[in-house]
This record gives sequence, structure tokens and C-alpha cells, in this order.
Amino acid sequence: MSNEQKNPVYKDASQPIEARVSDLLGRMTIEEKIGQLHAVWLFLEEDGNHRTRSDQFTGSTDPETLKAMLSSGLGQVTRPLGTRSIDAAEGVRALNALQKFMVEETRLGIPVMSHEECLSGLMIKGATLFPSSLSFGATFNPELIEKVGAAIGQESRAIGCHQGLAPVLDVARDARWGRTEESIGEDPYLTGVIAAAYVKGLQGEDRGVLATLKHYAGHSASEGGRNHAPVHMGWRELNDMFMLPFEMAVKLANAGSVMPAYHDIDGEPVHASHHLMTKVLRDDWGFDGLIVADYVGVSLLYQHHGIAENRAEAAALSFNAGLDIELPGDDCAKDMKEALERGLITEAKIDEIVGRILKEKFRLGLFEKPYADDSKIALQRKDYVDVARQTAEESVTILDNNGILPLAPGKKVAVIGPTADDPLALLGDYAFPVHLIHNEAQEEVESVVTPLAGLRAKLGAENVIYARGCNILDERKAGAPVFPGDVDDSTSLEQASSLSTRLDMIPSAVEAANNADVAIVCVGDLSGIFQTGTVGEGSDADTLELPGVQQKLLDAVIETGKPVIVVISSGRPYNLGGAEDRIAAQVMTFFSGQEGGTALASVLTGAVEPSGRLTLSIPHNVGAAPYFYNHSFKSSGTPIARHFGSRYPFGHGLAYTTFDYSDVALESEAVDIEKGTVRLSFTVKNTGDRDGIAVPQLYVRDEIATLVRPVKELKAFGKVALRPGTSARVTFEVPTDMLNFTGYEGYRVVEPGFFTLMVGASSGDIKLKARVEVTGERRKLPADWRMLSSFAAEKA
Repeated sequence: MSNEQKNPVYKDASQPIEARVSDLLGRMTIEEKIGQLHAVWLFLEEDGNHRTRSDQFTGSTDPETLKAMLSSGLGQVTRPLGTRSIDAAEGVRALNALQKFMVEETRLGIPVMSHEECLSGLMIKGATLFPSSLSFGATFNPELIEKVGAAIGQESRAIGCHQGLAPVLDVARDARWGRTEESIGEDPYLTGVIAAAYVKGLQGEDRGVLATLKHYAGHSASEGGRNHAPVHMGWRELNDMFMLPFEMAVKLANAGSVMPAYHDIDGEPVHASHHLMTKVLRDDWGFDGLIVADYVGVSLLYQHHGIAENRAEAAALSFNAGLDIELPGDDCAKDMKEALERGLITEAKIDEIVGRILKEKFRLGLFEKPYADDSKIALQRKDYVDVARQTAEESVTILDNNGILPLAPGKKVAVIGPTADDPLALLGDYAFPVHLIHNEAQEEVESVVTPLAGLRAKLGAENVIYARGCNILDERKAGAPVFPGDVDDSTSLEQASSLSTRLDMIPSAVEAANNADVAIVCVGDLSGIFQTGTVGEGSDADTLELPGVQQKLLDAVIETGKPVIVVISSGRPYNLGGAEDRIAAQVMTFFSGQEGGTALASVLTGAVEPSGRLTLSIPHNVGAAPYFYNHSFKSSGTPIARHFGSRYPFGHGLAYTTFDYSDVALESEAVDIEKGTVRLSFTVKNTGDRDGIAVPQLYVRDEIATLVRPVKELKAFGKVALRPGTSARVTFEVPTDMLNFTGYEGYRVVEPGFFTLMVGASSGDIKLKARVEVTGERRKLPADWRMLSSFAAEKA
């Protein structure tokens, strides 16, 4: 036996990765190459007797067939700890058993990558339950969200997870869309900044856990706000509004993976788009990571979209377009050999893809360290929980306040409503306990502090009266949602609502309010995928009224005449049926995670100053949907439609003090188009009698352009804490590159001319204005264009 056969190059960690990839690729059969192109979704067992998961996402496989398939090698294993409720240490040992088989019992010993969901925390039993993405955005604090990502990344590494399927970079557009709760907000720049921070934290400097940017791209602009529905837009809108966050996360944070979305754009499914996956992502942006399919996204090319006749054609279309790995199983990849024999794909293309996968496995160090240590798992560490609590605190957003907040001490408080003491009402659709509902399983949620528990701890149990008032859903179960293809004609299908209609608990809520000085009414959503909840993936809405009979409950409590504070825990904005003018305060918490109740109580009592700001405009009613602040001038109609607009727009949020904005100044009223930077400064002063946190925002309007531009766009933001009577000089710096848009040519350009600069407390509350001229010749942006502004505050 030759020395090379004993010690092949690919097993030598001292060799360059390129050499190791080339050596290993040259040894692989076509079956072994295809094995790297897909995942398998398994119930893993410590004894190695693994079973395939069987549901609408993946078919079942007998043990012998499974073993034969695994013997050819495997690209990834799908959610080994996140598929069911299993102790983390046991799950790691089971994962190690699979890894041991791959390393020791397959011909070439190629380790497998493991991926898990991690949108609002690592989605396994016992991991920290962080707030939702909407809460991330509402903090307007990217440094904090980087800490969130880092905590999730550390928990992921501890269980042997190599790739996390987050963050979601879909720019929110239609509040009816169930996955609105997974988005960061309606502004592409804020989404990009927050997402890039999350990616940096999750991946770490070594990119040791791959973040997965999803859903690439435009998924949130679906027809009617319906899940998977077609998207109707041109390239310029797609690039300016929906691609920007992905470009930022790739270029600023070196994101390791991207996941294409289920929908089609102008008839082209994204899973088959060479333009998006290869031309833009790899060639134009320089992305060097892995493109992984959304679950069953490849098979939908033939099952739903109808652009392929069978699995082999679907696989060829997707992999030729730029896909690297099919998830969650081998639905179509297993027919790649047929595609190769039919000439639908070449072995050279397969080698190119497998080369990328092997490169990432080598870079991650899998060949040297394939196993996780089940004795060193650390979940729910105190510092992780502290970050979850701070994120929840900074995301609490005060929409209205007649002076009742912060709560005066010594008040008797009635805590009322279906979300007041339901732990699941604080968690989003990709939190582990919520996600399990789809499988009709239950997970303990003892780590979740509800609003009732938080208020009892802060105010004293003797000062709190509780009444549930109503249900949102009388029963939480998977049910039987109907998917396209399940019926011949979905247009005539009638489905009954699962919302509760019970009114029998309202009288006890009214009694509780009558016996208290103030009523806190907790309403909103129960998240759940595929109609197991009122919001979440596949749980879309036809109204922005509170689900079920919650409005009736709220109206009944208001009728008592007691001051009412409404707390909304939700995944989308809701209207209050005109009650906005009759309540004492309105507070938005989104889904605030396991520390949500503690955070809410701290803000309501003034122990923590409120600093959350809306990243979603709340439309006047569902007739305004889709509504977003960065719309075109003519979006309101001619004449202006009565239902258009928002009472609580993007960026809105109140403090317990007041701020004055003054003395706006430009460093220069003209800046060079090539390398110039707009530098604008102003003074913000706390004019109230208590500490407060201001969140100044800079918006820009391109006055004259060759294409229609939005009425305003966020270009910079920051947070500054000020004591009563003190002030700070705030400076925003915006590179001229950030004044770009996609021109007629199809690429980003900056045009000379005048720009209106608007400093606001929100997109609808503009305090100061200035005007700057960009001088020079119209220019095409380079690939490494300057895409970040800066914020500085010097206290007086």
C-alpha cells in the first residue's frame, strides 16, 4: 500500500483546503458525490438505530435502505436535536453516533454537517427563548442584537450544530402575511443593519456556525399576504427594497449560507433562478458560502410550480441554477443520477457543487473534530438570559400614554386577557415549544415569565387581580390544514375558523376591573405554523382586528370607566376597533421571549426607561394593507384614500419624558458624488423631569431622480440616554453611496442633485430639515460600495 493510500491528502490537516478538496473529490464515486448534495431528516438514537422522520416534508425509509443510503455519505442531517423533545446531552450522543458511522463506516469517512433552526433562539429543548425578530428590530440597537446572535451561536456550537437557519431578512410589506412576525421590519436598511449584527454574533470571527439568510428574496411581498403566493415586482424594486439586507449581510458580515424562498417572481421560482442564486449572489456580491434549499423547495418545482415534470428535472433545474444542498431530505437529489444520464446536468457541475460543500466541511474543521462533547453543553446560562431580558426591555414600545405610565406605586391592578398568563403567547413560531404544536407535542415552558408573573413580582401579588377574560383558541392542535394539491380546486374550498367565540369569561374580567384602580388588558396572538395559531408561517390573516372575541373583552373592560392599559403581544400590528381614543395607554411587546413578563413589568413601572420603536407601521385598517412608510408619493391614491396611512408609523415610540430637537447644521451643503459623506448634526435635549432615551432617526428624500423614489428612506439612527435638562450634540454621517437606487441599467447608481434630509423622532414626526446637494457625474457603484452610516452623540 502506498503512503498516499495510507495517509491521503484530504485527511492531512496541514494541507491547503483546496488540495484536500481536490484529492477527496477525485476519489469519490458519483453516488458519493450525490450523497453530499442533500440532507436526511432522522430521529437519531444513541444506539445507532436511527429512524427517518415521516410527514409531509419527508417520506419514511426502512432501516436497511437508510443504512445503504448513509453508506454513500451525507451532506447534512436535519435538526437532530430540534425535531422532538429530547435532552440535549442525549441528543448530542445520538448525533455523535451518526457521525461515528459517517466517519468510521463509510468508505471515505466524510463527516456530516448538522443544522438547526435558531430564529429566536436555538430551537431545541432547554435552550434560551429569545424575543422575536420584530423585537430585535424594535430595539434599534445592533450592538445588542450581535450579543443575541453570539449567545445563540454559543448554544449552537455546544450541541454540535454547524449551521443555523436564521436570520429572516424579508422586508415586511403586508401585515396580513403570517411570517410578518419573523421579519425585522419594513425598512431595508434597518433590516440589513440588525441582520448583519445577528450574523456576526452567531458566526463569530471564525464563521464556526453558518448563519443562513432567508428567504431570498421578496418572500414578504406575496400576493395578498398569503404564504408561498406569487410575487409581482420588477428588478429595480426587488433590488432596492428586498435584496439590500441580503447584500449587506453578505458583504458586511460574511454570511455563510443563503436559503432561497418558495415563491416565484414574475413566473420564475427562486429555487430555479440562476440570476438570483448565481449571477447576483455569487458573481456580483462575491458570496462564498452554501446555498441550501428551503424545505421541499426543490420538489415544489414539479409539485406546485409546474416547471419540471419530475424529481430529476426539478433537481437539475435547481442545482444548475446555483443550489448546493437540498433540505430537509433527498426528495429530488436522489434522482440526480437520472438527471446526469439524461444530460440535464453535467458531472462537472456536480463536482463544482460538491467542491463547495467539502470546502466548507474542511474549513469548519469537521474532519479533525467531528464530535460534540456531551459533558460541556451550556444552555440558559445567566448571561444568555440577561441578554434575552435586555432585548425584551429595549423592544417594549409605548404607542399611547395619557400620563398613566409609569404606574404609580400602591395601585390595585387588574391584569386581564388571554395573553396575560399564557407562556406560549410570548413565543414566536420558531420557538421550540410553539413549533412542536404542529406535531401535536408539548414542551415545558417553565422558564417563561408571563406578564402576570412579572407584574406580581414587581407590584406584589396582593396588588394584582387576575382574570383571563376570553380565549384566543379554545384548543391548540395541529389540525388538518389544506395544502395546494390536496384538493382539486382550492378556490371553492371553505374552511371553518378555529378562533374561540366564548364570551362567558368576560363578566369576571369586568368584575376584576371594577375592583381595581387600573386595568392592564393583555391581548394579541398565539403564534403557530400552518394554522396552529393566529400568526406565523402559513397562518395568514384577512383582517387586522384582534383575533376572536378579544375586542369584545377590551370594550367591556373600557366600559367600566377604569383606566385601561392595553398590552399587545403579537406577530403583526392590530387595530383596536376605535378604542385607541378611549384607553389610557397602548403598549406593543411583539413576542418578547422567556423574560418578556419581567421586561414588561420593569418598563410599565418605570424601573426601565422605554426605548422601543416600531419597525412596522400600524395601518389604519386592513384596507390600507400593504402599507409601509417608505412608499411612493402616489401610493395614497388621487384623491387620498380614507383608509390610507398609519396612526403609529415606522419609528414611533414614546418615552416617559420629552425631547427637543434643535440647531440642525450641515458640515457642507455640497458633497462630492464619488467619495463624499453627508455630515449632519443637531442637538437633542431632555426637556422632561426624568431620565429618558431618545432614538433620533435620519430620513432622506431624493428630490429629482430619473426614476420614482420613495417619499422618505431611513439612512441613519441611534440611541442616546439623557438625564433631565441635559442635551447631546448628535452627528450622523451618511456616505453618498447610500443615496443610490437601481437605475434603468439594472445596477445601483448615484445621481447628482438635491436631497432633503429629515431628522425625526419617527418617520411621521419630523423635527428638523436640511438640504444637501450632491455634486459630480452620475456614477455606477462599485461592488464594495459604502453601505453603512454612522452615529455619534457628544453629551454637553
